[in-house]
Amino acid sequence: MPYTPILATLGYIRSPDGERVLMVHRTARQDDQQLGKYNGLGGKLEPGEDIVSGMRREILEESGLTVTAMRLRGTINWPGFGAAGEDWFGFIFVIDAFTGTAPATNAEGRLEWVPQSRLLELPLWEGDRHFLPLVFDDDPRPFHGVMPYAGGHPVSWTVSR
Repeated sequence: MPYTPILATLGYIRSPDGERVLMVHRTARQDDQQLGKYNGLGGKLEPGEDIVSGMRREILEESGLTVTAMRLRGTINWPGFGAAGEDWFGFIFVIDAFTGTAPATNAEGRLEWVPQSRLLELPLWEGDRHFLPLVFDDDPRPFHGVMPYAGGHPVSWTVSR
């Protein structure tokens, strides 16, 4: 049987000084699987869209910012991640430059510039603690991970570069 995960983007926008990261604090919808968590910006790829265009579109839709420079930092395969056990495959980007000004909120919640050094102190998806250090490390090689989920929690984590 072919593997057909939901394809998605996840982007971490760095402030011009490189010290802060724009995160969304998911507080807007009570039915949100991510309610109360902080996350980068992104979403599902649309038909006929390449992954870079999808990332740019999601950033514009969710923050009003236009991406002018970004880097693919890695990929993550999340079997069983979805609310109904759907498989997800994410392309993880760092956005290094942009134009525009982000609003205080979007449809998902509050947008906050968080010091990069404090990201792991936030209420995040449990699995984010495994890969976030790789997103911002100095290793120029992209990472590629697999993080199966069961019951809303990661059950393992493997990564290669």
